[in-house]
Amino acid sequence: MTFARRLTLILLWLAAPLAAFIAANKNDPYLLALRGVGNIALMLACVGIVVLLLRRGHWRRWMGKLLIVLWCLPPLLMSAAHLTFELRKRDVLNASSEEARQLGSHFMVGYSSFADVARLAEQGLIGGVYVTRHNLRRKTIDELRAEIALLQDKRRTAGLPPLIVAADQEGGIVGHLSPPLTKVPALATLVGLASDVQQVKAEEFGRIHGRELAELGVNLNLAPVLDLKPPARRNSLDFHTLIGQRAIATDPVVVSTIARAYVRGLEASGVGATLKHFPGIGRVRTDTHHFSANLDTSVAELEASDWQPFRELLTHSRAALMVGHVTLTAVDPDRAASHSKRVVDGILRDKWNYQGLVMTDDLVMGAIYQHDVCKAVVEAMNAGVDLLLVAYDGAQFYRIFKCALDGARQGRLDAEMLRASEMRLGRHTFNSALAMSARSADQR
Repeated sequence: MTFARRLTLILLWLAAPLAAFIAANKNDPYLLALRGVGNIALMLACVGIVVLLLRRGHWRRWMGKLLIVLWCLPPLLMSAAHLTFELRKRDVLNASSEEARQLGSHFMVGYSSFADVARLAEQGLIGGVYVTRHNLRRKTIDELRAEIALLQDKRRTAGLPPLIVAADQEGGIVGHLSPPLTKVPALATLVGLASDVQQVKAEEFGRIHGRELAELGVNLNLAPVLDLKPPARRNSLDFHTLIGQRAIATDPVVVSTIARAYVRGLEASGVGATLKHFPGIGRVRTDTHHFSANLDTSVAELEASDWQPFRELLTHSRAALMVGHVTLTAVDPDRAASHSKRVVDGILRDKWNYQGLVMTDDLVMGAIYQHDVCKAVVEAMNAGVDLLLVAYDGAQFYRIFKCALDGARQGRLDAEMLRASEMRLGRHTFNSALAMSARSADQR
């Protein structure tokens, strides 16, 4: 056997388990880039390799037979994974109207397929949509505006409340619709200015974001960031959180001053704000997009510093609150804050008396998704979380909604918590529609 042939066989032995792993996990969000064309290419490559091995006579030796079997596995595993996805999707789409009414308003979903999300919206299986840069791929801003308007028309026709439509326009490095929308500087760039100038500029940034988002049909902005800026240090494993570049300042008073003015500008345009990421990720070095993270700070210390901006703005605005996937170990060491009843119901609802909208950070993040996502979904709803966000990979909605569906069918969801959440969602939708109407009247 020649060296080249021996090397080829070694590579085939090594590659077969990898191909099988990718095929079995084709629906995983980490493999999103391989969906569609990537999956087809893998299937064709596996078939081609099997045909090549058969033609070369490898089926005559037991080692060769084993190698052929290994390369037959990926197409079978991929088919099984696809079947699992389709069965889960069918179960969700066949949910009764009663189940849709009970659960659907609690979910906000990112999407790639308009046809798919339109069906979810018409059936009441979602209460909101999240739009980001991939929704503008091969589309103009006018086409996206028309798409959002059509979704709202479908809701009206179905006799359902308007969708909450969210975007992520913080300014600076996070402006997922910029361009074509205006690229606004980060709020942190205002820190060195005099306090009155800070407020004028921050409110101007809020008005720019609010005006452009409202014109697009977006009624909720996932901003501003209220986490305190961490000390200057770099975590080599922080690929996506990058809170040091997104946070406003280290001083909670400065954060409150700038953020409050920004929210004022945003709300003046009829767009709601979302304060994030409670209980604060400035002290956490771990990137929750990929890993679990602990916030090992006492409640007394957090109340005196990190939580000041949250309490200030929740008192003086109509803002929603996003709860992050960090574990507040002093309160609930066993689960992330995003699905902790001790955090959401105990601190936010009971202690702070906040009765506004609470939403999770994206559930398609490693801190949640790589663990028991079904447990997190049920616990979040029972904790009093109003909106569960499925943003990065909208296809995961079917898995995540199925978790809630199974929880409801098995009697594991707290009916009283769901009713209270429905009332909050109803108030938010009404106030949002009122604000948008007021803005339209002002323009006339």
